[in-house]
Amino acid sequence: MDDLYLTGRSTSSQRPLDRLIKTLKQKGIRNQHVLDVIRKTPRHAFVDEALAHKAYENKSLPIGHQQTISQPYIVARMTELLLNQEEPMQKVLEVGTGCGYQTTVLAQLVEQVYTTERINALLIQAKKRFRQLGLYNIRSLHTDGQWGWETQGPFDGIIVTAAPKDVPKALLSQLKVNGRLVIPVGETTRQRLRVLVRRENHFERQEFEPVSFVPLLGGQV
Repeated sequence: MDDLYLTGRSTSSQRPLDRLIKTLKQKGIRNQHVLDVIRKTPRHAFVDEALAHKAYENKSLPIGHQQTISQPYIVARMTELLLNQEEPMQKVLEVGTGCGYQTTVLAQLVEQVYTTERINALLIQAKKRFRQLGLYNIRSLHTDGQWGWETQGPFDGIIVTAAPKDVPKALLSQLKVNGRLVIPVGETTRQRLRVLVRRENHFERQEFEPVSFVPLLGGQV
């Protein structure tokens, strides 16, 4: 995607956006492609109008249904970890569409994004935003994300935007060899970002900084 367009996008967001990019760099984000996409993605379009003035702060914000849009640093960090390999990502699964912000970032960096969401009201809103932004390389499904999207796998990468207590085995089985899974894991007060890479006969595992995500719940609503 060369550019994103959204009716009513305001140039007044440019200065806060510049500050946000500076903050992301100071916090250690190095992937320039990720920074460029964060810079041109209208985060204010993914939150309630009453919160739009906070959209370019490095904060998580409520999006309804007891869910949040992750802080920009976490979106950038997880995306950077996902893309940290020599070969480009062609096919990525996102578990937890939410408002669609992380999905939109991914869709500008990989060939095809498959995204699942258990809360149908959120998915309907996100799909509307994707159309407004002219993003046509996203496929979505209303389903329990713990099961992934088996009929579309295997995937080069999987990113999970809610935290299970343990990594769902179904997601591991849907990774290609050398595929990467980026996921927050743990209890509400003790979560850490984890990256698992599938090899021929085993999984390599790395743990990164503490994080705070809503829990990964089962079922559909």
